[in-house]
Amino acid sequence: MLICRVVGNVVSTIKDEKLTGKKILIVREATTENELVGKPIAAIDTVDAGVGDLVLIAQGSSARQTTSTKDTPTDAVIMAIIDELAVDGKITFKK
Repeated sequence: MLICRVVGNVVSTIKDEKLTGKKILIVREATTENELVGKPIAAIDTVDAGVGDLVLIAQGSSARQTTSTKDTPTDAVIMAIIDELAVDGKITFKK
């Protein structure tokens, strides 16, 4: 799993039929100090996240293990919205 920040969304009217009705968001990996790193990733949203949310994503075959992404052509899924992040006893993020 990766900690990521939702930075945008995708609008696609023509796509694989298994993706119809799925919300796709753009995320970037975030450090525990909330700094964005890495390249943008398109991920299927299963938890109704939005731009600005800090989320957990799974990638690869693990991304196809949720109820709504089973057997879909996806490589990344948003599976949790983070409410609070604490590292070494210090809260580094709070929603």
